[in-house]
Amino acid sequence: MRPTRRHLLATAALLPLPAVAQAAWPSRPVRLVVPFAPGGTTDVLARLLAESLGSRLGQPMVVENRPGAGATLGATLVARAPADGYTLLMSNSSSHGVSPTLYPSIAYDALNDFAHIGLVATSPSVLVVTANHPARTLPQFITQARSEGEIRFAVAGIGTSSHLAGVRLGMAVGVPVMAVPYRGAGPAMTDTVAGILPAMLDSLPSAAPHFRAGAVRALAMTAAERVPRFPDLPTMREEGVDLVSAAWFGLSAPRDLPQPILARLAVVLAEALRDQTTMARFDDLLGTPPPASTPEQYRAFIAEELAAFAPLVRAAGLQPT
Repeated sequence: MRPTRRHLLATAALLPLPAVAQAAWPSRPVRLVVPFAPGGTTDVLARLLAESLGSRLGQPMVVENRPGAGATLGATLVARAPADGYTLLMSNSSSHGVSPTLYPSIAYDALNDFAHIGLVATSPSVLVVTANHPARTLPQFITQARSEGEIRFAVAGIGTSSHLAGVRLGMAVGVPVMAVPYRGAGPAMTDTVAGILPAMLDSLPSAAPHFRAGAVRALAMTAAERVPRFPDLPTMREEGVDLVSAAWFGLSAPRDLPQPILARLAVVLAEALRDQTTMARFDDLLGTPPPASTPEQYRAFIAEELAAFAPLVRAAGLQPT
C-alpha cells in the first residue's frame, strides 16, 4: 500500500530528534568567548581549539575576548546568551573555581547556569622574574622578599589560579604578598618584561615563550613533578616550598543547551583533543597531552574545584578590586 501524507507525517514525528538537530547545527559561525585579554594561556588554547573544532563542525569558530573581573564578565555574557550552540565559553579555574567565592555578587551559578562540555587542559603556574633580577633560584627570591618585607608580583587578574598560587606562596614562606592585577596575562607579562614589576606568576604555556627567549627568568613552577618539556625548571617542592597547584581550562555553554548539540560538541571536542597535530601542539605548550573527559566528568570536576577553592579564598582574605 502506498503511504499517505498522514502516514509520512506520522513516521517523521517518530524520527529521533538528535539527528534532525545535529543536521541543522551549526549553520553559521560559532562564537567562543575568552574571559581574558589576548596573549594568555586561556586565549592561546582557545585559538588552537577554535581552529580544530571549527574544521570539524564545518563552520568558523570565532574567538572573542571579554576580559574583566576575574573572568566573570565573559562568563556572565555566556551564561545570559541564548542556549542555541552559537556562544561557547573557555571556562577556567578563575571563572568557575576561584571567582564564584571571591565575588559575592557574581551574576551566575558556576555549576548550574552552564552546560559543561569537557575539560581541555591543565597547567601549573611558574614564577618568573625580570631578566636583571638578582635572584636565580626560588630560595634567593624568598630571601630578598623577606628583606624587602613583601612579595610583589603581577597576575593576569584577581581570582586567577596564579594569583591564588602567589597568595599560597606568601603564606607558605611567611611573607606578605602584593599582587598587582591586570586584565590578562599578556599585559601583565609586558610590564614584567619591562621591569615595571619584578616578578610574575603565570601559567606555564603563557610564560614559556618569554623565559625561553630570555626576556624573563623562570625560577620554579607549581607542578607536583618536573615537566619533561622543561627539564631544567624545578618544582617549588624541590626548592623547599610545599606548593602544588594548577590552572585548568574547559569548554562550556549556556544552560539548557539542546542535548543533541551538547552531545555533538562533546564528540568533536574529544576528537580534537585526540588529533595528532593538536596533541603535538598541546605538548609543546603544556608539556603534557590534553586530558579527556565527558560532560558529566567535567561538571563533577568543577564541583570539586569549587569546594576546594572556597575555603582557601576565605582563609586568604582575598577581596575583589
